[in-house]
Amino acid sequence: MNTLEPVADVAGELQQQTPPSERWAVVVNPTKFDDLDALKASFAVLCAERGWSEPCWYPTTADDPGEGQARQALSDGAGLVCPLGGDGTVRSVASAMVDSGVPMGLLPGGTGNLLARNLRLPVDDLEAALVVALTGEDKAIDVGEVTWDDGAPAVFLVMAGMGLDAEMMAGVDEGLKRKVGWLAYALSGAKALFRLGFAVRVRADAKRAVSQHARAVVVGNCGELAGGLQLMPDAVVDDGLLDTVLAAPNSIAGWLALGLNVISARRRGHPSVVHLVSARVDVATREPVEAQLDGDAVGRRRRMTCTVRALALTVRLPAAA
Repeated sequence: MNTLEPVADVAGELQQQTPPSERWAVVVNPTKFDDLDALKASFAVLCAERGWSEPCWYPTTADDPGEGQARQALSDGAGLVCPLGGDGTVRSVASAMVDSGVPMGLLPGGTGNLLARNLRLPVDDLEAALVVALTGEDKAIDVGEVTWDDGAPAVFLVMAGMGLDAEMMAGVDEGLKRKVGWLAYALSGAKALFRLGFAVRVRADAKRAVSQHARAVVVGNCGELAGGLQLMPDAVVDDGLLDTVLAAPNSIAGWLALGLNVISARRRGHPSVVHLVSARVDVATREPVEAQLDGDAVGRRRRMTCTVRALALTVRLPAAA
């Protein structure tokens, strides 16, 4: 995905909903594109043909993956900020935009694009995503906030987790990921299946804590993974609650049964899975365990405290028409 395709008339009269003079910004991860200048040129052509103002561009850096750029865009008066990159870029931009009231338009540029998938936004068509960002309607969604051990809070939009899912993210081959996409995660996950689990204690709100041996603990703001897999099919992005899955299969057969349960159209539950719904969840492990945030490995942690910030982020969704 390096440039936009020739413009088709997919927005119709909706294009007039965004004032041509409105200042808007694109926070772009330049490592996701072979030719950033060509990408900017294609955006300029699209905007000229639609009568839209061109965006102001804010490239991310290794030291700042998007939060500082988004704050600068807001300070510069942007009425719309669009992250263009992977899930890490989206999360970083959202960190600056929580409680700002300024909408965020999602432009797909990564492998997962998990928030866009959960919001039913275009993930394989950059032009269509741009049309939604500039002509759509604003909707407030929840944001998760996680504190690892004694560190500073960080936001998450999709899921935070410890165990197998994080081991899969930490072990992925980046070169293979660029070539085959999500298959690289599947291969990494297959290797992680044979590792031992961990002792964990999970408390949701003021309910009685659950203590057991587990392979993964995942806290979700929304529940869909790549490929349409529903890890948490009842999770709602604007209900002011978090869904927690505690998975404890103790054999390969158990993992297969759990996998079939996840992909089943008729979810019947599984004895090796505990599902909790709460506004806060506290997780403590006996030993440090690999952790992840919206699909990015963050290292080994012993404690994870997650809370929800209800309706704290405004996103741009397709217009109801």
